[in-house]
Amino acid sequence: MRCTLLGTMVVGIILAAQPVSAHHAGATKYDEKKPVTLKGTVTKVEWMNPHVYYYLDVKDSSGKVQNWAVEGAPPNVLYRRGWKKDSLKVGDVVTVEGFLPRQVGLHDINGRAVTLADGRKVFGGAGDGLPGGPAQ
Repeated sequence: MRCTLLGTMVVGIILAAQPVSAHHAGATKYDEKKPVTLKGTVTKVEWMNPHVYYYLDVKDSSGKVQNWAVEGAPPNVLYRRGWKKDSLKVGDVVTVEGFLPRQVGLHDINGRAVTLADGRKVFGGAGDGLPGGPAQ
C-alpha cells in the first residue's frame, strides 16, 4: 500500500511539472543571436494568458505581405509596464524589435521593444529585456 501511494505521488508530481516546463520553453524556441526589426500593420490581438500574441502584416523585400505572429509577455506584466488592452489596435502601424525563432521559416518572433502607433516605445517582452535592458 505504501509503495502504491508513493508511486502515485511521484507520477502526479511528474505530470504536474510537464505544463510548467513546456510554458518556459521560450529560451529554446527563440534565438537571441537572431535579432529582427519588423514594421507592419496589426491584424489581430490576443490579450490572454500565458502570453499576449499579436499579428502583423509585414511587406518583405519583394513587396509581398506576410503575416507574422509576435509573442509578448503575460498580460499582467504588460499592465505593470504601462500597457493597456487597447495599446495595440487592429490597423495600427507598429515597429517591433525582437528575436527570430531557432527554426528557420517560421513567421513568428519574440517581441521585445515595441514602437506603438502614437510613437511611444515600450517594452513588450518577458524578463528585463536582455540583451540591452528594457526599452524606455
